[in-house]
Amino acid sequence: MPVEAELKARVRDVVAVRTALTMRAERRRAVYHDTYFDAPERRFMADGHELRLRSVETADSVRHLLTFKAPAVDEASGSKPEQETAVADRDATHEILLGLGYSVAIEFTKNCENFEFSDNAYDMLATLVTVPELDGTFLEVETIVPSAAEIAAALDAVRRVLTMLGITEDDLTTELYTDAVVQAQAAPRI
Repeated sequence: MPVEAELKARVRDVVAVRTALTMRAERRRAVYHDTYFDAPERRFMADGHELRLRSVETADSVRHLLTFKAPAVDEASGSKPEQETAVADRDATHEILLGLGYSVAIEFTKNCENFEFSDNAYDMLATLVTVPELDGTFLEVETIVPSAAEIAAALDAVRRVLTMLGITEDDLTTELYTDAVVQAQAAPRI
């Protein structure tokens, strides 16, 4: 199964990172509407699996994706084997997942600026992300490799890109958006 070799960081200087990325690639804005599903006993996500239905909205299109991620094969980065496919009808897919016994665990929106480029023979996707429920801006840099055996080399390439963008090891985070949004939604409102 292909593996998404990815590192995520909190961004201290958004303007500098955005400027460096626009020197490498065209910026494409998108809004991701994500719905994560869990099994009735709530062990699916707790065991590290992800089942996500995503709608990607751009200025000129909307597309829907169904993604399954297995538990992390690299604990330090959280990189996971991933399968993803386009779906024609989001509502029908949502109902199918509910019919199979899954329930909605969480829904949230990610505002994204995507930059695609090649670096050291890897096709990279760098994404600046804001989530309304969370403070700050995040940067995800990822590449897809055919197997877990290639993850170390791919993560080295991702780290080189992050370093070039001014991101340090101290900026990296493995916190999942799902966990952070659940926590933010549960926090008492003042």
